[in-house]
Amino acid sequence: MKMVLWGLLLPFIGTATGAACVFFLKQDLKAGVQRALTGFAAGVMVAASIWSLIVPAIEQSAEKGRWAFLPAFAGFWLGILFLLLLDHIIPHLHRGIDHADQAEGPKSGLNRTVMMVLAVTLHNIPEGMAVGVVFAGLHAGSANITAGGALALALGIAIQNFPEGAIISMPLFAEGKSKPKSFLLGVVSGAVEPVFGGLTILIAGLVIPAMPYLLSFAAGAMLYVVVEELIPEMSSGEHSNIGVVFFAVGFSLMMALDVALG
Repeated sequence: MKMVLWGLLLPFIGTATGAACVFFLKQDLKAGVQRALTGFAAGVMVAASIWSLIVPAIEQSAEKGRWAFLPAFAGFWLGILFLLLLDHIIPHLHRGIDHADQAEGPKSGLNRTVMMVLAVTLHNIPEGMAVGVVFAGLHAGSANITAGGALALALGIAIQNFPEGAIISMPLFAEGKSKPKSFLLGVVSGAVEPVFGGLTILIAGLVIPAMPYLLSFAAGAMLYVVVEELIPEMSSGEHSNIGVVFFAVGFSLMMALDVALG
């Protein structure tokens, strides 16, 4: 139980620690640094989606023979459609697009700060679900999910959440928010991870046979965020190769963590 609790809290701790950078750095993060950090986060999420979620989902359906991919296929698309739905019903700023073009925001009357926090919060939901479903599988005794593999996923997401915490708190401070408020908003954006992680564990515990669907559902949701939000941001502006290089760094680090600890 203690390991599950730490698994749920690690990603949140990563976000909070990154948000705390606002107390130590005097200026906003440069565009090149933000592209590098976003590329790193995208690489970690893609690798985690493959090795920690989709591969175990397919392995758990091995008894279906040549159709072993079907649960992962169906769950993946449900995850994509779920994030697509949230993307339409929750007003937020889209990362990777010139924010000046969205200064008015959607017809919601929400100010830019709120929409920025909502954007990162929306991004963090599938990460919390991914950690939750993996630890639910571990708790249920799934042979395809090891304690090391579950810990690797939580640790990998925590590592990539560190720069994300800084990416939200530093711009808010640069826009005139106080350091404590910028930090608090960064922390709030990551609070959904343990909440959705815990809810996923409760749901998964009730429907263990659906584990392959839940694993691939989390993968689809995470990859939606990567393609829709992170890749455009890491590729924007000059010297976009910085984002690509750090994508490779994040991908290889997460791959190594999952294989070494799993």
